[in-house]
Order: sequence, then C-alpha cells, then structure tokens
Amino acid sequence: MTATAMPRPAALILVIEDEPSVSAFVRAALERRGYKVVEASSGAAGLEQLEARAFAGVISDIRMPGNINGADVHAWIRKNQPQMASRIILISGDTANSETQHLLASSQTPCLEKPFRVHKLISMVEKTFGKP
Repeated sequence: MTATAMPRPAALILVIEDEPSVSAFVRAALERRGYKVVEASSGAAGLEQLEARAFAGVISDIRMPGNINGADVHAWIRKNQPQMASRIILISGDTANSETQHLLASSQTPCLEKPFRVHKLISMVEKTFGKP
C-alpha cells in the first residue's frame, strides 16, 4: 500500500445512533467520502469508544434510550476531552423540544435535523471535522 492510500487516523468518526437505519445511512455516506466510521448504538457504548481511542469527530443522536443520551455524551466530551468539544455534530428528530433547543443554543453545537440529506451531512462533517 502506498503512503497516499493509507487512511489517516484523523478521519475516524464515531457515530452514536440507536436507529440502525440512520446509523447505516450515515456510515455509508461517510465511508463513500473516505472517512472511517465506528458505530455505537447507545450513549453508554459511545462513551466506551471515546475512552478507548481518539476520533476526528463525533456524530451523536440527542434522544436515545438508556441512561445516557446525546446531551450526556456532549457534556462528557466537554469535561473529559475538551479538545473534542468543537468536533461534535448532534442529530435530532425533535428540535422543537425545549431541552434540545437549550442544549443547541447554549453549546453552539451544529445539529442535523432528521430527516436529512447526504449533501447536508457531508457539508456539515467537512466543515466541522475537516476532509478525510
């Protein structure tokens, strides 16, 4: 493999999403653009991944079942990996919710509203994380 064909570790994206269809959609779109993707199906699994390795960015659903949601993941990153705080994209199907609105307004974190198109996802990822 040539040096130019080697994937850069900086292109590794963590996708935390409990809906398999949304996770598969995001993964396929990112991999077609040259990103590497690690998936986590819950907030707790996402935090385990964040503790285990470094990522170029995190895409997380806000509302997920279980004890840890996207807001909790966001707060954990800000506290434990502050260098990652500007490399988070949130996904929500419920941006009208007052808690969601407060999180987005107070954190200035970019948010993709479900449903979203591939070009919107890629544009936000490249702007927030950089190109692979």
